[in-house]
Amino acid sequence: MNMPDVDGLLLADKAFLALRELLTSGGLRAGQFVSMPDLVKSIGLPIAPIREAVKRAESAALVRVLPKRGVAVMEATPELIRECFHLRTIFDQEGARQLVRDGRAGRLDALRALHQRVLDVARDGITPSLQREAMAVDWGLHVTLAGALGNNSAHEIYSRTRARISIIQHSRPLLPDRIVPAMEEHLTIIDAITAGDEERAAAAVRDHFRQTLRWWGIIG
Repeated sequence: MNMPDVDGLLLADKAFLALRELLTSGGLRAGQFVSMPDLVKSIGLPIAPIREAVKRAESAALVRVLPKRGVAVMEATPELIRECFHLRTIFDQEGARQLVRDGRAGRLDALRALHQRVLDVARDGITPSLQREAMAVDWGLHVTLAGALGNNSAHEIYSRTRARISIIQHSRPLLPDRIVPAMEEHLTIIDAITAGDEERAAAAVRDHFRQTLRWWGIIG
């Protein structure tokens, strides 16, 4: 029986959260193979909850179980990259429209300031710490757009997609040549929402998607 840990979480839940953190933080890389004993050592929990965690990660399409061998992290193939970013774009477009319709553009003021700060600093030079900050600010907008939908089912799908994109991104981190354009594209989205222009906001989201695929080499 899988008993709760002292913090109230089931060991299987705790193991899954730890495994997901390893995957989305780059502790395990896209395409990497890892054995079950290695996972037990990395996560620090017994084999039974680790197995349960791996099953959950496989159902979320984050890993693939190789019987009697171990676990393979999902690969960042061109098809998967396109699929994941396209799905995010669908949510982002509707989220941008919803923010305009609800008159909630003001909630983007702080986020806009963060983008502008990263952009200004990046133009003077990019450091590893700024790369990490840029990634967090980048996700800040995408999560805000998806959250504007107020739809629990959409949130579940988006969360799974975000985890897969996080694994993909660690196969090629946000590099200096992408930070400035990405921040500029995000500011265009934010400004269109603030102006109350649904169509321009949705078009800016789609342009960001195209530029993202171009940077990944998926389109020319």
